[in-house]
Amino acid sequence: MDYRCFDVRVADNIARVELRRGDELNTMVPEFWRELPEIVRSIDEQAKARVIVISSTGKHFSAGMDLSVFTDREQQQERLERGRTGAQLRERLLALQESFNAIERARMPVLAAIQGGCVGGAVDLVSACDCRYASEDAFFVIQEINLGMTADVGTFPRLCHLIPQGWARELAYTGRRLPAQQAREISLVNAVLPSHEALLKHVMDVAKDIAEKSPLAVYGSKVMINYARDHTIADGLDYIATWQAGMYNPETDMREALEARQEKRAPHFADLPPRRKNIL
Repeated sequence: MDYRCFDVRVADNIARVELRRGDELNTMVPEFWRELPEIVRSIDEQAKARVIVISSTGKHFSAGMDLSVFTDREQQQERLERGRTGAQLRERLLALQESFNAIERARMPVLAAIQGGCVGGAVDLVSACDCRYASEDAFFVIQEINLGMTADVGTFPRLCHLIPQGWARELAYTGRRLPAQQAREISLVNAVLPSHEALLKHVMDVAKDIAEKSPLAVYGSKVMINYARDHTIADGLDYIATWQAGMYNPETDMREALEARQEKRAPHFADLPPRRKNIL
C-alpha cells in the first residue's frame, strides 16, 4: 500500500517504517495520524514482523505536529457553543493519542532511530516506543510550551517514566533543546551514534538480535514491562504469575533454545499467530 508519510518494508522479520517527507521536515500532517496506527496495527495483527524500526529521512526526524491537523478541520466545523466545542476537541485529542497508543499495544518491540530535530509531537511518538537511539546531531524539544500550549498527545504520561522528573519539568517549562548526549546521560536514549548511517546500522543490529529471540517471550516481556510501569510491585508479580500459567510451555520455545545452544546453531521459533479480529 502507498502512504503519503511513510515507506514500509519488511525483511528478515524486521519491519522498517520510515518517515518519507524529509524535504518537509516530516511534519505530522493529517495523513500521518491515520497512516501510522494503520501500519503498526497491520504489522501486529498479521504478525508480519517480530520487531518494528521507526526511522526517518532528511535532516530532521520530525518537526512535529502540522497545524493543518487542527486548522483545516476547524474551518470546516460548524460553530458550536463552548461546551460542545470542548467535547469535540477532547474527542479529537483522544483520537490523536490513539495513533501512538498503537505503538505501545503492538505485541512486538518498536525501536526509534532519531536524527536531527525531534520536536513537539515527535517527542510523543518516540516516548511511546520501547527503545530510542540517536545520532550525535539529534536534539529533543517539548515545543508545545513555545507555542503557548501544554503538550497533550502523550509526552508527560510517558516521559515521566523515562527520565528524572526534574528534567521532564525543565524541558516542559522552558522549551529548551535537549542535545543527544545529554539525552543519553538521563537515559532518554539508549545510545548515541556518530552519524545517521551509524545510527541505522546500530538500530538494525539491535532489531536483528530481538528478531532472533522467541517472539512469544519478547511479547510477554513487553507486556510485563508496560504493566510494571503502571502498577505496584505486588500487582506486577501477581500478573506475571498468571501470564506464565497461561503462556509458558517448556516443550516448545524453551526446548528449542536449549537444543540450539547445545547444537551450536541458531534457534528457530514459530511466529506469533495473527490476531483474530472476530472470535465468534
